[in-house]
Amino acid sequence: VWAPIFICNFRSPICQALVLEIGETVQILEKSEGKVFPGIFPVSYIHLKKSTVTNRGLCETAVPLEDPIITETTSTLQEWGVLWKQLYVKHKVDLFHKLRHVMNELIDLRRQLIQGHLAQDQTREIKRHITVRLDWGNEHLGIDLVPRKEFEMVDPDQISISELYKLHVSSRHCGQQSTNQADNVRQRHGDSCRVPVSHHLFINLKSFTYNSISEDADVFFSLYDTREAKQISEKFMVKLNKNGGPKNPEKVDRLCALFTDLSSKDLKRDLYIVAHVMRTGRMLLNDSKKGPPHVMYRRPYGCAVLAMSDVFHTITDLKEEKDFVLKVYTCNNENEWYQVHENIIRKSNTKYSAPSTNYGLIISLQLLRGELEQIRRENQAVFNRALALTRKLGFPDVIMPGDIRNDLYLTLERGEFERGGKSVQKNIEVTLYVLYADGDTLKDCISLGSGEPNMTDYRSFVLYHNNSPRWSEMVKLPIPIDRFRGSHLRFEFRHCSTKDKGEKKLFGFAFTPLMREDGTTLSDESHELYVYKCDESATFSNQGLYLSLPCCKEDFNSCPNLPANLPFQRSPKETFWVSTILCSTKLTQNVDLLALLNWKTHPDRVLDILGRLRQISGEELVKFLRDLLDTLFCLLDDNTDKYGPLVFQSLVFIINLLRDSRFYHFRPVMDSYIQNHFAGALAYKELIRCLKWYMDRSAEVVRQDHIQEAMRALEYLFKFIVQSRILYARATCGMEEEQFRASIQELFQSIRFVLSLDSRSSENLVFTQAALLNSFPDIFDELLQMFTVQEVAEYVRGTLGSMPSTVDIGQSMDVVKLQSIARTVESRLFFFPESRSILLPVVLHHIHLHLRQQRELLICSGILGSIFSIIKSSSMESSVQEEVEMMVESLLDVLLQTLLSIMSKSHSVETTRGQRCPQCTAEITGEYVSCLLSLLRQMTEIHFHHLLNNFHSKEELKEFLLKIFCVFRNLMKLTIFPRDWSVMRLLTSQLSSNSSVVKVTLVLPSLSSIFGSYLFDFCRADTDMLALFSAASSLTFPRYGDMRVLMAYELFSMWQKLGDNKPHFIPGMMGPFLGVTLVPQTEVRNIMIPIFHDMMDWEQRKNGNFKQVIISACSLTKDMWPLFVLSLLEKIEQETWRETGISFVTSVTRLVERLLDYRDCMKGDEVENKKMGGSVNFMNFYKSEVNKEDMYIRYIHKLCDMHLQAEDFTEAAFTLLLYWELLHWEDRPLRDFLHYPCQSEWQRKENLSRKILHYFNKGKCWEYGISLCRELAFQYETLYDYQSLSWIRKMEAAYYDNIIEQQRIEPEFFRMGFYGRKFPFFLRCERGWLFVCVCPAIGWQPVSGCPPPTAQRRLG
Repeated sequence: VWAPIFICNFRSPICQALVLEIGETVQILEKSEGKVFPGIFPVSYIHLKKSTVTNRGLCETAVPLEDPIITETTSTLQEWGVLWKQLYVKHKVDLFHKLRHVMNELIDLRRQLIQGHLAQDQTREIKRHITVRLDWGNEHLGIDLVPRKEFEMVDPDQISISELYKLHVSSRHCGQQSTNQADNVRQRHGDSCRVPVSHHLFINLKSFTYNSISEDADVFFSLYDTREAKQISEKFMVKLNKNGGPKNPEKVDRLCALFTDLSSKDLKRDLYIVAHVMRTGRMLLNDSKKGPPHVMYRRPYGCAVLAMSDVFHTITDLKEEKDFVLKVYTCNNENEWYQVHENIIRKSNTKYSAPSTNYGLIISLQLLRGELEQIRRENQAVFNRALALTRKLGFPDVIMPGDIRNDLYLTLERGEFERGGKSVQKNIEVTLYVLYADGDTLKDCISLGSGEPNMTDYRSFVLYHNNSPRWSEMVKLPIPIDRFRGSHLRFEFRHCSTKDKGEKKLFGFAFTPLMREDGTTLSDESHELYVYKCDESATFSNQGLYLSLPCCKEDFNSCPNLPANLPFQRSPKETFWVSTILCSTKLTQNVDLLALLNWKTHPDRVLDILGRLRQISGEELVKFLRDLLDTLFCLLDDNTDKYGPLVFQSLVFIINLLRDSRFYHFRPVMDSYIQNHFAGALAYKELIRCLKWYMDRSAEVVRQDHIQEAMRALEYLFKFIVQSRILYARATCGMEEEQFRASIQELFQSIRFVLSLDSRSSENLVFTQAALLNSFPDIFDELLQMFTVQEVAEYVRGTLGSMPSTVDIGQSMDVVKLQSIARTVESRLFFFPESRSILLPVVLHHIHLHLRQQRELLICSGILGSIFSIIKSSSMESSVQEEVEMMVESLLDVLLQTLLSIMSKSHSVETTRGQRCPQCTAEITGEYVSCLLSLLRQMTEIHFHHLLNNFHSKEELKEFLLKIFCVFRNLMKLTIFPRDWSVMRLLTSQLSSNSSVVKVTLVLPSLSSIFGSYLFDFCRADTDMLALFSAASSLTFPRYGDMRVLMAYELFSMWQKLGDNKPHFIPGMMGPFLGVTLVPQTEVRNIMIPIFHDMMDWEQRKNGNFKQVIISACSLTKDMWPLFVLSLLEKIEQETWRETGISFVTSVTRLVERLLDYRDCMKGDEVENKKMGGSVNFMNFYKSEVNKEDMYIRYIHKLCDMHLQAEDFTEAAFTLLLYWELLHWEDRPLRDFLHYPCQSEWQRKENLSRKILHYFNKGKCWEYGISLCRELAFQYETLYDYQSLSWIRKMEAAYYDNIIEQQRIEPEFFRMGFYGRKFPFFLRCERGWLFVCVCPAIGWQPVSGCPPPTAQRRLG
């Protein structure tokens, strides 16, 4: 299908032409050739685009065949264009400019997608940016939320409602969707396997403005931990010239580094950026006599520090660099140079000097998060600036299998040297060389810091006149792995003379090999090296001369018989200390590990080494993972009885080591080993035996740490077992198959035994069962390699069925059990129809128990959501209908009961503010609503028929229907889903109206009122929802249509099917039916009117009249009433009771006119004043025409309350006097009515008289109260009630006094007439007059539609 897209706006004077905007899509049904029959738009205005037709039928639409996100962006931009202009009109300037910026960004991103020249990662990133901007704009403009999956809009018909609900929840964070998905995969292995996020600190040296050195300088940046008093990173080195600029002109604006692999714990440490400044020049900066100018020395100059605790808070959320200034302090005493940074941090002011100005090192910092490759892609401009990667000392928190590293960090600590007959102390410089076994110096194997190339030799800085120098300077030795064995380090010590020649005289040396004789490298500790005497004439060409000498005390002890005539004599009073840190993925410092790998050399030590395997660090083990596993299985093949238990323990330890987040990435290495290198064909027998032995002992032993570790390693133990069995079967053509199956069967019996134990009295057993349940779903895929789907499902069903019920276990085990069931449902095993039919009953059984007891509702909803998603994706399979039937029988009733409980709790929490219940949140309510809707959506007519037939009595059916209607009503009334979740709300309305269970309600007359109330709530909620729909809903609205019309047709159909049962629903259904008729939808009203006529017909047959129907119809709207009357009169013309019907309808019309007119008067201004006139109109109608005294009295009191509210006490008294006149001085008992209690008529009239007198007194109209006083006095005198008689005579006398003494302002009344039908009904001149009271005290006040007694007397 080709759909035309308009490339230009089209306006035409031709009446039949379409009015179209640019970008709109139409469908071409017919093409007109020539000018005889003009078309509705010209062909030149369109561009044909390949499309497909969706939602075929009356509401079909043409969707272009392009990337869905491009289509969504196009339609959204069109919609935003209209709303954007409205923002300007409404003076929302800020949002107007922001939206314009976002729209321009979307247009640019859409253009890049259409061009199609992007890599896959770039396309995904652009889609993420687009969806983030679309969601931002929709949210700020109040447009409906768009559920997405993988950045694309989802089709609600293709996924379950539970999954759709979760997509709605997560759509606001679609920009983090890819990261969340990776986290979800890791969560399958528990919290311990979550890989931490790496942080990287970017540093850029902008300038060094402290220019008083006038010599070349080297600046070394590093990260320093003050609590542990150690450096935690390599150094970043910057070479500067004497002017403070980069020594290499190519590095201008490129003096930047990235400190990598900082963990979250590192950010919480007391870190400092430490910058050491070394100058290169004369020995003394201000003394030109000390040394010739051509001899250069590395000399300490200054140090600067920056506390990172506050800096991290500042730069955490910044997207750009932030500048900082570091003051450079100089050390007062060179002997304390090694701790100058500590003194500055501790603010020991006497040990350093502050600069005279505030200038120093100006650096900029930025904190980056994520994997290094990801940062490289996102910040290409930074990496293009010759960025120096500065690594962390030691391994990072996450060690990658491919991360090959072989770095030895050497720190020159200190030395003790003799004066050598000189009058002053020496100026000692240390030169370091790395030499291979053949005596050659290794080139470029020494690094002072990142950012500068490696060098062949290293020269330390010189401390002036110091025989006990302390350098504490670290260098890195990146020695190739193939050159490490046999290499050694040589340190040469020279005295730097400051005389004219500036000679550097060699006076000694030290050395150390990099590897010991046992194959281990230098240990990570401080090493005290022997210093041997030599001079400039000494030659080192034959390195064997000194390598045979002991380099340290340990070597001396191992070589007790040394010859007397050594080539070099050791200086006993001189020593030299260095420390080393090895960071290598290929070398080890552990003797036990090397001994285990070479176990055949020392077989007697194997048992002892296996017992100490736990003491070896994890970094050492994962480096030799493959070799270590080979060794363990070789031991197992060599002597199973001797080594079997210890090999099993060691294997469990290694497997659990890979659960650590630092080594999680080595799991693929383990998987690759099992698939490609593992050769233990007999190992499965011993592994099964040991695993079963551990499980069988779980009920006996007290300490179960080793058992719990074995349970946690269950996944990889089964991988080894299965692969071993495959290798054995391949080698023996399937021998011992029955024995293997029997052993697996016995192993599962042990698993069921562990889970069936009562763990309430043993905390250790609880942890054992929890570890087993956590690991159990991980073995399904391995079992499927050896057994059929049905056999594995039977194993799993038996295991899940062995778990005790919720009553017999604690809450913690309850959670673990459900989590295991959830992972079972999410596993590949559950996707097979053959296994699902076996597993579903036991899963539903456990969920049913939890829902009955209202426990762990959130986890249960997640399990149900996964089940519904799987069933929806498998809806084409024949077994799905049976599975849905199973779920209906097991869950529907308890699901309804759970929802009612949750909704009632939610409602109580809303009414009592400040209280919160963890299981009454909107999240859990939405989860269970989506589960119920998913189940109803999967049910067919057959399922509903079976459901209703399963009820044994009408009472059970009635109870069930009450539940479902209460749930549906709550769905209509409560705000389960947010206002912008239009798709979820439409689906809720659709399923609530189309549910077949609704259709059986009218069979039970006792539920008629509930059903009718539900219909009214449904239509009203649907009306409110449609009123909130934005233009974006036009994408989804045609899919569902106006469900109010569908519900009205459904209602009409069900009414017609009632037959002779219709009288049972009159008048009970009148109110709800009228409520549906009040919906502002013409088609709904046209559908409902014939139902009222049918009701009149049935009431006429039953009672001989139809007053109830007509009186109830008085609640119709003003525009609805004429249509209603006209339709009824047409129907009545055909009935035998035509004359009676017409007469009655005509008489009621007069009442309806007043009712509708009164309703219209409540709109607009001065509503309270209009209410008075309308109330008087009703009073007269009910008294004179209808003669309904109770309604007349009600309106009397309503009018009285209005007068009291307006403080018109006189009018309130005259209004009550109308009720007083209806009463008589008799002892006839009266029922309670309004606010009056049960009393005699005499008592009610007496109380009313006193109230009227009170109002006359407050209104200062004492003249009208005197006659009432006389009436009461006559009654008291008749009853000989002299006390009351005295009281009323005193009141009468007081009234006379007030008339004479009190000053009053006489009000004036004016009669006003209103002519014309636009005025309210009770104001028109032919109906009455409006009297307006004008009083200087209160202004003007409308009194009523007829003159009050005061006005009557005044006008008379």
